[in-house]
Amino acid sequence: MEDLISHQLVRDLERRGITHIFGLCGHTNIAVLTALSNSPIKFVNVRHEQISAHMADGYARVTGKASVLLSHLGPGLTNAATGVANAALDSIPMVVIAGDIPSHYYGKHPHQEVNLHGDAQQSEIYRPFCKRVWRVERADLFPEILDKAFRLAESGRPGPVLIDVPMDIFSKSVDTKLFERLVGGERNAARATIDEATAERIVTTMANADRPVIYAGGGVLLARASNDLAAFAEHLGIPIAHSLMGKGCVSDDNPLILGMTGFWGAAFTNEKTRTADWVLGLGTSFKEADCSSWEPEYTFDFSTSKLIHVDIDPEEIGRNFPVEIGAISDLKSGLATLLRIARTLYPQGRDATKLKAEIAAFQTEFKASNAAAQVSDQFPMRPERILADTRAVLPRDAIITTDVGWNKNGVGQQFPIYTPGSILTPGGYATMGFGAPAALGAKLAAPHRVVVSMVGDGGFGQNPSLLATAFEEDIAVIWVVMNNHAFGTIAGLQKAHYGTTLGTIFEKNGQPYSPDYTAIARAYGVDGEKISSADQFKPALERAIASGKPYVLDVIMENAPVPTSGHWNIMDIYSPGKTVHHVAT
Repeated sequence: MEDLISHQLVRDLERRGITHIFGLCGHTNIAVLTALSNSPIKFVNVRHEQISAHMADGYARVTGKASVLLSHLGPGLTNAATGVANAALDSIPMVVIAGDIPSHYYGKHPHQEVNLHGDAQQSEIYRPFCKRVWRVERADLFPEILDKAFRLAESGRPGPVLIDVPMDIFSKSVDTKLFERLVGGERNAARATIDEATAERIVTTMANADRPVIYAGGGVLLARASNDLAAFAEHLGIPIAHSLMGKGCVSDDNPLILGMTGFWGAAFTNEKTRTADWVLGLGTSFKEADCSSWEPEYTFDFSTSKLIHVDIDPEEIGRNFPVEIGAISDLKSGLATLLRIARTLYPQGRDATKLKAEIAAFQTEFKASNAAAQVSDQFPMRPERILADTRAVLPRDAIITTDVGWNKNGVGQQFPIYTPGSILTPGGYATMGFGAPAALGAKLAAPHRVVVSMVGDGGFGQNPSLLATAFEEDIAVIWVVMNNHAFGTIAGLQKAHYGTTLGTIFEKNGQPYSPDYTAIARAYGVDGEKISSADQFKPALERAIASGKPYVLDVIMENAPVPTSGHWNIMDIYSPGKTVHHVAT
């Protein structure tokens, strides 16, 4: 029996358990949309493709499975590119299915074809950041390509893949057996793990170290290995520092958590990693900001420390620092192996009472340093109070999305995360505009959890049309717009080093300017409140949560810099010899 590719595609996605597809229509993909009209799969419609890509990203981060993005030719695909690239640099699995020009128009330069350097080359746009790019040349090859796409997106180091489909292929018929033969069978290969000898070497090295530190990255969360990490660290009494993307790798009230390292990390944490004799890096790329530009005076000094590096991606091992022991492994299976061997070799574990007391004293001191700002009645609000009041209201398992600026760096530094995997942050690409739409995807993936997007006015202003999707689909996300009338972090840098804020603050006739985001929300059908005093914020957030509806809180905030203790050597480019980082604007 034969049937249309578009119909069989939808049935195949149903068999794979896909419940949502994100995207926007175009003349190249409406055959698929038509097939979806008779499917239980929900097509989530947006007003801009970047929104759909970030929604798919947020959805995949929460489910741990590849999300599906449906795109149109040309501008549809390029509009989505930023969101797909953001997912790629954070290792988020995604299958992008994009319509393309009809195959029989190849080389004729039809409507919206990308053709300046070669005919029908739109798929080439995604090649630098996708794990694999397929352009479907024959209808009978499509089923196998689709199966390969899901396997590749979710295997090894996860990431997006692109299937570029000439629109006429969606409307071709092929034998249903081509899809049916791919049904069943084992889709999930056994996880790679650490061999016994290497695992024993790692465990004994860390157990016998004088000042060991575990350094956890986002790979721990991608592997769903948080419980394994917590158990391993607890058994051997080893403290855990983490990268920005490793935030929430274990609960922030775990007595062995040191916190985030690097430019925005705490001095105590940076000193612990810098003076460690052995560092066990797990699922981390040792990125620039997390490592204070890799300069040994601040966060890591591998002229004296020694590194054990475990990662699913062999290219990351030893990329930025020399490695004494390297192991290629999925973090969940790898940590399970390490824990098993640790319990066998050291059944009593190691006592960390003194270390835990030292960490507790640091945490008490750190909280005290922010205490005045967290209860300050000043208005515009102190950002520390916005974070403190938000944490006080939210349940422990609430999902937080951040964007860029204070909301990302300050949250990484100061906002406790109690449920692993409940903070979604744009890390590698640091995309402004990620946080607000990613929260929509997260809420669809976890409808019974509270989802709050901590986002700046610069980030929220990127794509406010996401509110249309929130209203139409009744997606009860709460956006806390931390509104400092600026691209605040960049404004603080520019002011500190160059004495101006040209192009970084929002003003009209010399006065701070901001759109009325609550009025914009109401125009889309979404509730909102504009906060006019510090004591209004917390009860407004409580009302937003209780409403069970999408809600915008516009909170005017002082543009105060996030405290820094590490280093970022762009400062040496701006102002050689100076130690200033940011100033308030």
